Amino acid sequence: MQDKVWIFDTTLRDGEQALKASLTEEDKIQLAHTISRLNVDVMEVGFPVSSPADFRAVQRIAAEVKGPAICGLARAVSKDIDACGEALKGAEQRRIHTFIATSPLHLEHKLRMSLDDATNMAIKAITQARKYTDDVEFSCEDAGRTPHADLCRIVEAAIDAGASTINLPDTVGYVTPDEYAAMIYHIRNNVPNIDKARLSVHCHNDLGLAVANSIAAVQAGARQIECTINGIGERAGNCSLEEVAMIMKMRQDHLKVHTDIRSEEIYRASRQVAKICNMPVQPNKAIVGENAFAHSSGIHQDGVLKAQNTYEIMAPETVGVPSNQLNMTSRSGRHVIEHRLTELGYQKSDYDMDSLYESFLALADQKGTVYDYDLEAMIYFNQIKDKDERYQLQFVNASSNSQSIASATVGIALNGELKQEAATGNGPVEAAFVAIERITGMAVEVVEYNLDATGKGASSLGQVDIIAKFDGKQYHGVGLAADIVEASVRAMIRVYNLIDRAQKVSSLKQQRKAG
Repeated sequence: MQDKVWIFDTTLRDGEQALKASLTEEDKIQLAHTISRLNVDVMEVGFPVSSPADFRAVQRIAAEVKGPAICGLARAVSKDIDACGEALKGAEQRRIHTFIATSPLHLEHKLRMSLDDATNMAIKAITQARKYTDDVEFSCEDAGRTPHADLCRIVEAAIDAGASTINLPDTVGYVTPDEYAAMIYHIRNNVPNIDKARLSVHCHNDLGLAVANSIAAVQAGARQIECTINGIGERAGNCSLEEVAMIMKMRQDHLKVHTDIRSEEIYRASRQVAKICNMPVQPNKAIVGENAFAHSSGIHQDGVLKAQNTYEIMAPETVGVPSNQLNMTSRSGRHVIEHRLTELGYQKSDYDMDSLYESFLALADQKGTVYDYDLEAMIYFNQIKDKDERYQLQFVNASSNSQSIASATVGIALNGELKQEAATGNGPVEAAFVAIERITGMAVEVVEYNLDATGKGASSLGQVDIIAKFDGKQYHGVGLAADIVEASVRAMIRVYNLIDRAQKVSSLKQQRKAG
């Protein structure tokens, strides 16, 4: 039977400390429910004594979120312990996490006390916390820079006082994996009562070693990892939950340990945290980054299509990502394009590959990455590129000021006949889009809207890129004009023309099948 490693999530406590703006109470409740779906063992949700708002959030989470043990943080101070105990009363399972610094540096300059003084404070705090719960965790802050002999003294005393979890954090992200493993080995071999407590680790990422240190500690005998979703946290962040969870899942053969994390919930939780905390995930982030399951090299793409595990050690679905993504670039081969078009429902008879591939390379060199909606547009251009576009902009007039609702009038030639409509909106661009919708009789959903300049200075042209969704498919429209409202309208009309072309292609396909 493989050993279990407990996952202690501190996204809502240590992670939140790094945010530019504090989360609202409702934000915390929402994230707490999301994190609980991961099936973490412990969820540290706040520092109750720090503010009335934090106390209320911890109190609500304790009452409303089921599953994990709900944990509050407290200094080794009486009022902190009482605040935690009161806030956690409603929890099915509760833990009080108390701490005090142990390194000579912190003792001398921050606390201005001796190790004996710190040990006595720890004993008192743990004893007080035991009045509220049997589940008490004690942390030796800055354990990574504490002499091993000093750690052994205070850890033994903390366990005797009733601590059932002992956390040895690398508070400043200083130690290396071999040093961290040596510390864990030393504690396990030199603290007489260590069998009465679970050893935990809490690593920061200042040198980029948080995950490596945590895994090294597990290999040395630690059985709890304290971590955050997306690795958010103080300074360079904390150990990343998704990374350690998937390392232990994918390398059970080597590590001989497991967690109870529901890995299929990882991607959803990551996106939720990124959105609510306003901390975007970097594209090359392991496990949950946009590029984590993307393949740009033609060799890699071909390999994945032939056998997924040639270049993917885990399936995207394992962490909740719907499927892998083949970024189509100038390095992509014909095989990749043909495969993607087949997935989109096209047959080889629907396009001429030589002509399409030539257009594909030209576009890929121009914009870098080619998407599904680009491929479909190219198929149409190669088949009916000599036909006039159905929708052609004739004029756009827009007005807005701080005193009235924005309005716009748009004129479009529809199959050669002028159609015009006026509309209002929250801004002139929205008003113009409503007018276009009335003219065409089709409502599209704008998924992305990006405005950029083609050059520098006030004379630059505005370039608007729109990705819009219609009937389950996405279309990319680009507009260029000195006026950003006109550029936006041109981009949207481009979208409608692409929809029209796609509908014509679909009609042609149906006619061919019928014939």
